[in-house]
Amino acid sequence: MKITVLGATLQAGVLAGLFSENGHQVTWCSNTSAELLIHYQDGVVNQLIQKQIQTGFLTLKHLDQVNSDQEVFLFSYAATEVNQATAAAKKIAQLAISHPKLMINSSTFGLYGTEKLKQILAVDAWAYLPDVIQEGNAINSFTSAKQIIVGVDSDLAAHLVQELLRPIFQFKHQYLFMPILDAEFTKLSISGMLATRISYMNDLALVTEKLGIDILNVQQGLAADSRIGSAYLSTGTGFGGENFSHDILTLSSTVAGTGANSQLLEQVWEINEQQKEILFRKLWNHYHTELKGKIVAIWGASFKENTSSIHNAPIHVMLAALWAQGVTVHLHDPQALDEIRKTYGQRDDLVLFEDQYQTVQSADALCLMTAWKQYLSPDFKQLKTLMQQAFILDGRNVYNPEYVKAQGFIYAGVGRA
Repeated sequence: MKITVLGATLQAGVLAGLFSENGHQVTWCSNTSAELLIHYQDGVVNQLIQKQIQTGFLTLKHLDQVNSDQEVFLFSYAATEVNQATAAAKKIAQLAISHPKLMINSSTFGLYGTEKLKQILAVDAWAYLPDVIQEGNAINSFTSAKQIIVGVDSDLAAHLVQELLRPIFQFKHQYLFMPILDAEFTKLSISGMLATRISYMNDLALVTEKLGIDILNVQQGLAADSRIGSAYLSTGTGFGGENFSHDILTLSSTVAGTGANSQLLEQVWEINEQQKEILFRKLWNHYHTELKGKIVAIWGASFKENTSSIHNAPIHVMLAALWAQGVTVHLHDPQALDEIRKTYGQRDDLVLFEDQYQTVQSADALCLMTAWKQYLSPDFKQLKTLMQQAFILDGRNVYNPEYVKAQGFIYAGVGRA
């Protein structure tokens, strides 16, 4: 099939690469600037895209250069790019192409996002394909899905979607077709369920800590129950990320807009926002509120490992709290430092380091905020030599408390005994 992918999201890049890898002729209209090739933090995605460009199955163009023989148009825009998607739909309506075509909305607009685009291209067959791409595991997060949710407005749309995705999802039982609005709400509901699991575990961690119970034992016990499983049970400093956070807020707003009072969703979000302060509260208590003039080293700024995104990440709450107390922050992250610079600029109380061990020089505490692999097995002897105070706050529960304490450190985790 001849496909045009519109947008510069990670989902757009992954689908453009996968479609072309599986023999489709793909035209990718990533944006309106002169530089059409998008570079992602995920090297595997970049390699896939480059390879398909070289094979000739993937070409980069502006939308007004697209050939008239296209069979599928896939919109993949971020939540803040509604205007760009609308402009693209209007431009497609002006192209000299025959209709109906298959139009797929794979953007993160929330409810009725597809309907707004469909009003511009009303004669076409429409489908909604949720953005399920996980940063740091982009390609596999799509291809390894056991079943894929697709919203469709007709049998024609369902038939064409199956043909489009057939090389990746070969069997009929792998498709869960439903009306478009149902699929949009389902996507938001999935994010809500995952967020609920995270906030539930973080809420339990506050209790286990006071009872002298290790939350990791509780986590493993829950995961062992086949009715529950292990996904999204880790405790920590709270969730972030643009799409995930947007889904939770959109779902909460949607529920409230119906007149229903969902205390659960409100509490899930409130627990998560409070959890972003957990390491600061531990630091505050440890130093008996006397933080002014201290140096705090932080490892990790991105909302999770293997991404440079700091959107709604716990780092923002942590920095604001520390600076309010007159603390100087030393910060390291393998990928997110440029984003930190863009957000906070030059500050005397923020020093960015390219080397994780230089970050802890003269520090009164080390806070682990993101579980990057390079942080998982540090040289504790070197840390103890460099730090002013041997105090580690493990915001992702990646260290063994007994071992860390045996190295001469004071250890504080999240819900750890």
